[in-house]
Amino acid sequence: MNEAIVFLVGTAFFVWISWSSLFKPLSHGFYRFFAWECMLALFLLNFPQWTHNPLTLRQLASQSLQLISAVLVVHAARLLRNVGQPNAERRATELYAFEKTSTLVTTGAYRYIRHPMYASLLLLTWGIFLKDISLPSVVLTAGASIAIFVTALRDEAECKQHFGVVYIKYMKTNKRFIPFLF
Repeated sequence: MNEAIVFLVGTAFFVWISWSSLFKPLSHGFYRFFAWECMLALFLLNFPQWTHNPLTLRQLASQSLQLISAVLVVHAARLLRNVGQPNAERRATELYAFEKTSTLVTTGAYRYIRHPMYASLLLLTWGIFLKDISLPSVVLTAGASIAIFVTALRDEAECKQHFGVVYIKYMKTNKRFIPFLF
């Protein structure tokens, strides 16, 4: 019962912060909403196992992925704010303020991957998955991973539209989520 309440409250929060994206199925925020929903359900499903056997290899791997996720999202957000120079001139209502960058960020993690924030979500998802591997967690992890991948594809389309040829050239210099691989 408590999990259902937490899920409903979490969903209400995600709807609130994603409201303008939910009416624009071609926006990256539309798919990000579904990734968050899968991640929330996965978290609630695996939460009872969060502290069981914390020193096993699987739990240590889980904790490592979560730590890397946290570091990566903070790093990426700082770069977007400091280098990307977000401003109000970019009027897309489905974008959060920090996403309304005026300058393409190509330093730090963005030098190696185009989507460090989505890579962070993938790492977090897989870290939560490792807490308790089960068929429902496999399904939720796959759902979140697919939604994050589609989110990145839609974000790339938006960036091509906003930054043009500069972004297309940038795409040729790095990978989507994993440096030098993918």
